[in-house]
Amino acid sequence: MVFIIEGKCLVPGEAILSEIVTVARSRDEILEDLVRQHSQLVYRIAYALLRSHHEAEDATQETFLRVLKHRSLDTVENYKTWLARIAWRVAVDRSQRRGRRREIAIDDPEKFVEEKASSDASAHEVILGTQVGGLLERLIAALPKKLRQPLILSTLEQMSPPEVAATLGINEAAVRSRVFRARQILREKLAGWVTNRQR
Repeated sequence: MVFIIEGKCLVPGEAILSEIVTVARSRDEILEDLVRQHSQLVYRIAYALLRSHHEAEDATQETFLRVLKHRSLDTVENYKTWLARIAWRVAVDRSQRRGRRREIAIDDPEKFVEEKASSDASAHEVILGTQVGGLLERLIAALPKKLRQPLILSTLEQMSPPEVAATLGINEAAVRSRVFRARQILREKLAGWVTNRQR
């Protein structure tokens, strides 16, 4: 028996080999496209959870290794959401393995002020902006996990509610509700901080 594939006559063994090479090539092309289009998203999600560039880079590589092991890449409906879910899971797993439990000090937002490059803003504005940024980062980290996760994905990573819902495995209404509640808490804490500074 002889098969004709792409205008070539092949015996059964060659036909199977040709099909395997074609499938492997298309998998490589899909994976290459995924890395090119979504590696920054995967990195940002990992960094949002791990807060370490080195850890986030490792988590990004692990995410794409998991993708590489997936048998049927062409059956995935939404690559962005699918990758975000894998990246989130990898980062959560790494965070749990690391067992890092940081104490979050939100009482002293002026504890650390890093040096900033020169700009048109006054020194006071630069320091105040740095303090507020640091405070906001600590406040987000101090939020309950179920509020922090959707807030990070929707606000910082700019994912849509359906994408956040698919990533976290919750429904869209829960995403919207949790993001709203997280923002309320942050607004109240920041307002309290501003009031205390004005006294």
